[in-house]
Amino acid sequence: MPTIRPYRPADFEALYDVCVRTGDNGGDATGLYQDPRILPDIFTGPYLVLRPDLAFVLADDADRAVGYIIGAADTAAFVADFRRDWLPTVAARYPEGSGTGWDAERIEQLHHPEWMWHEELADYPAHLHIDLLPEAQGKGSGRALMGTYLAALRTRGVRRVHLGMSAANTNAKAFYDRLGFHELYRSPTGTGLTLGRGTD
Repeated sequence: MPTIRPYRPADFEALYDVCVRTGDNGGDATGLYQDPRILPDIFTGPYLVLRPDLAFVLADDADRAVGYIIGAADTAAFVADFRRDWLPTVAARYPEGSGTGWDAERIEQLHHPEWMWHEELADYPAHLHIDLLPEAQGKGSGRALMGTYLAALRTRGVRRVHLGMSAANTNAKAFYDRLGFHELYRSPTGTGLTLGRGTD
């Protein structure tokens, strides 16, 4: 039976692996990028390093990570910390302006973390990322992870949270709908969604 526990530094590479294996709209993104670490270097690593107290691991019976939920209670502050403290540790691996196709887009995101925050989200200051391997899905673990994370935000006095997702990930959208998330913002192209809900 999977269990939820706080993140430990020994989980770092396992969570990178989960990120890559769920990084293509819930499917495996291993072959999608020239350097697959670009995904977790944007969407996983900075949280484990900068906000480890809000990182929770879903572990199987062998204590192997099969999922996680991570995030930040104050997105604006996280963006500043990302630029100051995280970007310098990975920037040399992905020089600004390098890469082609999907890699180029992700490298642009890495070097300009301000995309994570805009004033329309002021009432939803926290954000999150949640990823579960296929073997861990459909068993209530995602709901349990979300409950753990929302409780952690409440103890910090945070009343609302948001997340970003691809509109193409219909399974994830159905999951978030069941958990009470609602649409806050849709990208001009319609491919990206920002959802939000209260932490209660």
